[in-house]
Amino acid sequence: MLLIKNCKVLVNGEFLERNILVGDDGKIEKIAASGLKTADDVIDATGKYALPGAIDIHVHFREPGITQKEDFLTGSRAAAAGGVTTILDMPNTKPATTTVALLEEKRKLAAAKCLVNYGLYMGATATNLEEVKKAINIPGVKLYMGSTTGDLVVTDKEMIRKFFHCGRKVVVHAEDEELMKKNSEMFKGQSDPSIHAKIRGNEVAGAAVREAAIIGGNIHITHSSTREEMMLIKAKGLSCDVTPHHLFLMAEELKKQGNYVKMNPPLRSKEDVEALWDAVKDGTVSCIATDHAPHLREEKEQGYWEAPSGVPGVQTMLPLMLDAVNKKRLSLQQLIKLTSENPAAMFGIKNKGKIAAGYDADITLVDMKEEKTIKNDDMLSKCGWTPFDGWKVKGVVAAAVVNGNVICSNGEITNEKVKGKEVIFA
Repeated sequence: MLLIKNCKVLVNGEFLERNILVGDDGKIEKIAASGLKTADDVIDATGKYALPGAIDIHVHFREPGITQKEDFLTGSRAAAAGGVTTILDMPNTKPATTTVALLEEKRKLAAAKCLVNYGLYMGATATNLEEVKKAINIPGVKLYMGSTTGDLVVTDKEMIRKFFHCGRKVVVHAEDEELMKKNSEMFKGQSDPSIHAKIRGNEVAGAAVREAAIIGGNIHITHSSTREEMMLIKAKGLSCDVTPHHLFLMAEELKKQGNYVKMNPPLRSKEDVEALWDAVKDGTVSCIATDHAPHLREEKEQGYWEAPSGVPGVQTMLPLMLDAVNKKRLSLQQLIKLTSENPAAMFGIKNKGKIAAGYDADITLVDMKEEKTIKNDDMLSKCGWTPFDGWKVKGVVAAAVVNGNVICSNGEITNEKVKGKEVIFA
């Protein structure tokens, strides 16, 4: 059993000092101000907040086939250090997760290595709709309307419509393939990384979201990044997520960090960033997701056209967002909704997203007063770097508890023997 003493817990919208007792089954047994029995393992969390473990609905842990960049062990180490206790992994691996057989193979890899809880998407292709329908216990299907890392892309409108209405939740990478190709031709021969924001400009995302909204269905727009998208998503009542890199970095960063901040969709203008924050505050944004997409330094240091798109983010999401809470950009209650409650509800993840009796003991302890500098050297992802190197934040992850087991404490992984579990989708 585990007892977490003297932590601040959200109770009916207010943070109150409570003790949390976790049973041997890894579930929260009781929450009380006093009178709880002691346990074999005790954490004195005086002054710290106990948040529901963060759920990152969008990571690329690169396994199988691209494990030189990341794998389920290294990716989950980074997740635990960042207070993320559940991840949903994307399908654009090698081979891509497009059949039930490949899904089952990936399940075995995750079960053997992943330190945090996990779920696995399938990827949409022009020919695998029936395979997707046969899959058991997946969060949904990822559909790329525009090309990015890997070769998963679906452009046929009738096939897109069939997927959007297939009975699964469809997570949509909304960039218009035709517009991107036209823009690429315009900039052919140029090598400045800043052209990335022009090749994949606002109109590229806007056109795809507009098309997706017309087709309709059970869709979720991922890594939304523009003012236009926020207006469309709000008007149509769609769900969406935004990434920390789109909230905290702007297109000018491409001139400073070059291909290290090349990602799809690209960094945007100050006006877009402010529109995203407004959408976070008014509830248009359903959740924060990292799109954790690690690449090695030598890959990022190639020329613009050769360098892959994507940045790591699963370890830095909560520190950045906690700092934003301290700066009054949002409340801690809002952050819990965006990183735990809403993801669990949207994807029907059983027993996750809340600190309550009977729920799985996925708990992130945070110190809202501690200040820390984010450093490349502290990153546990296999890629070993972050676009936020040198950033000072106030609010840090003190510990991560997964299914009642303390996996990480003060940035150090403390338990690799116990593995996370595949989550159950209602």
